[in-house]
Amino acid sequence: MNHNAPLSPRPLLRPALSDVRLRVMSTAQLRAHGVSGAETNARCRPGGPWQQLLPGVQLLHSGPPTSEERLHAVLLYAGNASPRRAADTVPAQPAPGEPHSPGQQRIVYGDAMITGLAALTLHRLPSAPPLLSLNRIDVLVPRTRRLRSTGFARLVRAAELPVAEQVTGLPVAPVPRALVDAVAQLPDADAVRRLLTEAVRGGHCDPAAVVRELAQAQLLDRPHVIDAVESLLAEGRAVAEDRLYRMVREHRLPDPLWNVDLRLPGGPHLGGVDAYWPDQAVAVELDTRAPGQDEDALWSEYARKREHLERLGITVVHLTPKKLRDSLEQQATVVRTALMASVDRDPAAYVVVLPR
Repeated sequence: MNHNAPLSPRPLLRPALSDVRLRVMSTAQLRAHGVSGAETNARCRPGGPWQQLLPGVQLLHSGPPTSEERLHAVLLYAGNASPRRAADTVPAQPAPGEPHSPGQQRIVYGDAMITGLAALTLHRLPSAPPLLSLNRIDVLVPRTRRLRSTGFARLVRAAELPVAEQVTGLPVAPVPRALVDAVAQLPDADAVRRLLTEAVRGGHCDPAAVVRELAQAQLLDRPHVIDAVESLLAEGRAVAEDRLYRMVREHRLPDPLWNVDLRLPGGPHLGGVDAYWPDQAVAVELDTRAPGQDEDALWSEYARKREHLERLGITVVHLTPKKLRDSLEQQATVVRTALMASVDRDPAAYVVVLPR
């Protein structure tokens, strides 16, 4: 027998409980299985076979809780306060090749989800700490939830919740939201910079999504966050450029001139582009703007440059880091189509191409 097995001195009223994989249950779930509140309290007394992890949430053994049990506990605690049934049990589908057990169940949660550092650990960011090292586990809930932080459960409230992602069977906040909730608690500039950089470098999200979340959370007035965002944007641009190089190489597009400035002979500077095919007069420009930072002015600058180039007969393909991450083949098709269409267009004006 180990600490994952219930150390009950007598069988539970419902045998199904002895088969359930998760050893964490709410008082309401226990009651549904025929265990009264009085019996639950008796078993959770000092020296008893069970223990109360959080208000209304019991651990059905007396040993230390595992990281998985702590995660389920905070979700049960946060979910139980929902006006509708936020956490319940339903029959689980067995894994491939695994025999079905009538008592086997899986937990279905409502709108509560793991966020912050615990979520980043579940998303496998390298510098996120081990789950058992966290004194508190952040759980994201609606702003109207009538519940307070207690024990190792720290409630983070939001007016509008993101769509949770399922990670190891648990509802987990998307990386941009989890990053913001982690950054809000981190005064260490190096730790913040590492987490933001790893999220972008690992392909979990784009810088624009992170900066947007940071702006909404009003965290961009913290100096160490601003420094981290500058590093994040530089990292995001480098990752986007690498994907652009890969798109040209893997999808066998003609080699362009990379990172060049365009200008009219003896005339004004037309602007820089990330890739340019002079024979076809096609340019690619990466949009790596940071949301909320003079966005309208920057977009106007993009639009003016694009309009000016297209008046000269140069086709401008506008790509974003998200497009390159999520649909590289489709973006290659867009560029290839622009290159092939050049034969049907009037010749473009002659421009001087200089390295940036």
